[in-house]
Amino acid sequence: MPIQQQLLDLGELFNFSDLSTFTQNIPVEWVASALDLSAQATIRRRRLPSDQVLWLVLGMALFRDEPVHEVAKRLNICAQGLASDQLLARSGVTEARKRLGADPVEHLFRQTAKQWGCERYEGDDWKGLQVFAVVGALLRTPDSPELREHFGSGNTGTERQTPFPMLRLVALMNVRSHVIVDAQLSPYRGSEMRLAETCLAQIPDRSITLFDKGFWGADLLLSVVAGGTDRHWLIPTRKSLVMEEVERYSEHDRLVRMRVSPQARKRNPSLPMHWEVREVSYERHGKVRSLLTSLPSGRYSAGAVAELYLERWEIELGFRDIKSSMQQNAVTLRSKRVELVYQEVWGLLLAYNIIRREASQAAVAFGRAPSDIRFKPACQYIAVQLIVMAAANPVSATGRRLSELRGGIGGLFLDHRPRPARPRTVKISKTRYPVDRKAAPLK
Repeated sequence: MPIQQQLLDLGELFNFSDLSTFTQNIPVEWVASALDLSAQATIRRRRLPSDQVLWLVLGMALFRDEPVHEVAKRLNICAQGLASDQLLARSGVTEARKRLGADPVEHLFRQTAKQWGCERYEGDDWKGLQVFAVVGALLRTPDSPELREHFGSGNTGTERQTPFPMLRLVALMNVRSHVIVDAQLSPYRGSEMRLAETCLAQIPDRSITLFDKGFWGADLLLSVVAGGTDRHWLIPTRKSLVMEEVERYSEHDRLVRMRVSPQARKRNPSLPMHWEVREVSYERHGKVRSLLTSLPSGRYSAGAVAELYLERWEIELGFRDIKSSMQQNAVTLRSKRVELVYQEVWGLLLAYNIIRREASQAAVAFGRAPSDIRFKPACQYIAVQLIVMAAANPVSATGRRLSELRGGIGGLFLDHRPRPARPRTVKISKTRYPVDRKAAPLK
């Protein structure tokens, strides 16, 4: 069963032909254009066609604890000439993934993310602005000479290396729906700032983007404002910043002037010598903290700005869902070739977005906010339903199955009960060797 029909079988779940409806699907043309990027896909007809391999890559993200050949069996993916109950050769599955490559999966992720990430839901905006956030993360790969040479690892300036090679990921996420709008990948030695700059083009107009303090830079932040209409940013103040007060709005709100560093102006000569930003201070847990923002003081109060920045944590929750719920807290990714590692990550991000958007549509159907859906149960529920749909007749009862799918997700809302307070603890570092948590302490 080709992936085009499989995706259409989810009802009009991902259709962009009518954005006024909630039943939307990935157009077949998008899938076809993605597969065209695979240079070897059309040389000759393979026993395992590339469209089914693309579906397999998505299944790998949903069934992390299953071997790849078992995922193929669960999703009813079989080679031509074989019955659906006959297993594919493991080497055949690997070779098929190599032929597909990473580009088609990346292409399909970007096509869908561009549409889904900027969708607006009722009551979703903050004072008329969509809320986004940028964050960086690291993913570990299996340890092999090929992967370590390409991706690198921590502490590369010394003889000591981290146990596993690491892949750097920077993502732009819609804070309210948790859908990833854009993502950039690079080896560990890549710069988060440079990757973040690439994401800026996907930020829509009339929006506010929340940054971690590690993304502080005049070039990056000024580009956010200059790249569109009514685009703003919000970031914590760094301790080393030297600021001159220009105007005082209130006790916790003022306009400050800062000097643009010579390094930034050398990289971008169009930057000014100085720039003015708004500083908002607030007290939390007995400490005074401050934020810098491009939001004007007249339209947005200092208290509202300080409260908004707390939502930056939502993007951290999104990456927790990817690493914990989807990856089952696995120490490393499963692929052992450079191209297949990129393919796996793009498939993981695409599968995450599919789950997040379908959860958002289910929430809207029940009159709730997209962030009210519990991700892990929704992920498990959709995975099970995909197995059922893969074995079913693709043209029968599509509307009824889609209604049942969203109805089931609609029962997975958060109850928003207060969580018990627990002190923060240092998590044990992941290692390739087993750890005995009950071992007696050294004396």
